[in-house]
Amino acid sequence: MSRRAAHGFTLVEVLVALMVVALGMSAVLASLVSAADSAARLRDVTQAEWIALNQVALVRLNLSAPREGRSEEDVDYANRRWRWRSEVEKTEIPGLLRITVRVRELDAAQFAAPDGEEASLDWLATAVGFRGDAVSAASGEIPDWRGQGLAGSGGEAAK
Repeated sequence: MSRRAAHGFTLVEVLVALMVVALGMSAVLASLVSAADSAARLRDVTQAEWIALNQVALVRLNLSAPREGRSEEDVDYANRRWRWRSEVEKTEIPGLLRITVRVRELDAAQFAAPDGEEASLDWLATAVGFRGDAVSAASGEIPDWRGQGLAGSGGEAAK
């Protein structure tokens, strides 16, 4: 009696192969989920930074100097609600104000701290800018905005 060679795979071999494929697919899926979460987080941080930088620019471009203290406001941006908080404070340099703007997504359930205070880690982005009350350039030279160089003390453009 000759023994005939078996063709195909046993049930155990098939189950082991399926387990290996399942582990590989779960690693790929976890990697994809992580990449999607990272992309969403980067989108949120980028939008928050844009809002913060816009607020700093608005304060700096305003003709009147900002008042010292804290202010905050809600804003609609990219079909979402955001809250920005601005703090204006004096610096060690007379006439120079520091403007700090923090931005977070407005979602009370996500950002409520247990004791009723807002947690300090809720802010997605922070932008810092400065606004001074200088009337002329620090070097004493007056810039010539017509593109002819710097004007001297006599008001003539340098050649």
